[in-house]
Amino acid sequence: MNKEIYDIIIVPDPVLKQKAQEVQTVDDALRAQMDRMLETMYDAPGIGLAANQVNLLNRVLVMDFSQREDEEASRDPIYMVNPEIIWESDEISEMDEGCLSIPGQYATVERPAQVRVKYLDYDGKAQEGLFEGLGSHCVQHEIDHLNGVLFVDYLSSLKRNMILKKVLKDQKLKAL
Repeated sequence: MNKEIYDIIIVPDPVLKQKAQEVQTVDDALRAQMDRMLETMYDAPGIGLAANQVNLLNRVLVMDFSQREDEEASRDPIYMVNPEIIWESDEISEMDEGCLSIPGQYATVERPAQVRVKYLDYDGKAQEGLFEGLGSHCVQHEIDHLNGVLFVDYLSSLKRNMILKKVLKDQKLKAL
């Protein structure tokens, strides 16, 4: 079966620095977008994808970290519309993060160890979830995308510039 996927936007595309707009209605068109985003994420492969990363500026993200522990595990996707962090722990967690829009690059990022997020699900129903560990980092990373923030924005300018130059160089080499 030929799955339809989006092209993933790569830095320094300006859409990655734009703030996504709130979604008014969860309808069939939005569900189709979420399904296509999920297939794009699995195809990449990744564990999270925000709408900005596929050149859409609505507040939608998809995640699935079940694949991380066991590749054969059944998929357990999370769809979030208009996600908002409503609580974060004082405890800090450090984890290496990467990004499908910054291919092949990783850096240690500090974030709250736990966050509570409210959002609308795939069917438009209000939900709340508590995330910790990998899930906490992933949901914060994807919500950052919706606010035009990249994980490299948490790094020193020296480290950020080194990573961005490397991505640009890699992209030029791929184009040859």
